[in-house]
Amino acid sequence: MAPSDKKSCGQVVDEWKEFVWNSRTQEFLGRTGSSWALIMLFYVVFYAFLAGLFSLTMWVMLEALNDYSPKYQDRITNPGLMIRPRADRLVVGFNVSQRASWQNYVNALNVYLDSYNDSVQVSTNDRCKPGVYHPQEDSGDVRNTPKRSCQFNRTSLGQCSGLEDRTYGYRDGKPCILVKMNRIIGFLPGAEMTPYVSCSSKAGDAGNVQELRYFPPNATLDLMYFPYYGKKAHV
Repeated sequence: MAPSDKKSCGQVVDEWKEFVWNSRTQEFLGRTGSSWALIMLFYVVFYAFLAGLFSLTMWVMLEALNDYSPKYQDRITNPGLMIRPRADRLVVGFNVSQRASWQNYVNALNVYLDSYNDSVQVSTNDRCKPGVYHPQEDSGDVRNTPKRSCQFNRTSLGQCSGLEDRTYGYRDGKPCILVKMNRIIGFLPGAEMTPYVSCSSKAGDAGNVQELRYFPPNATLDLMYFPYYGKKAHV
């Protein structure tokens, strides 16, 4: 650009003013009022459509949901097992002579079993018939809620109840490990197929495993605790 073509500061300001509002063409920021109106109308309709589509999607999704049970649970066919007390990588390790190495396990079992005290179970849960399912089905559209659980009394754990031995055997190197089945809504083990627990040593560790005892003695999970109806329906 030649030196004579260089615009002054006043000219640049005047050009910006004209771009913002051109009184000759009645344009604001380079567009007429009708042009701005069409652009605003387009975006109003566009975003209204998006909002409507989002609302419709949410409505369809919420209509498909059930407050009491998942619509699809076919990926989980059999429940898994967990142990108490909790331990890293499911390994409960401790030194009998060092109380601090196993006291946390004892404390965890005390907290976990508090809700299974016989007095608590009698006041909150039903006394059910052992060996058979305990169905509590709804009556059509009338929900039979809340559904009550069957009693599981802490005393049924015998020497692992923490009532006779407050250390759950950890003091003597005979620790109690509680096995807990994960809950699946509507799961039934099958006719005359009472779930049971069987423990064994890993390959090469057979010589390190002493006598195993089960509480209750039959090591079964009674059928009366099935089916489970979900956290919202089942107390």
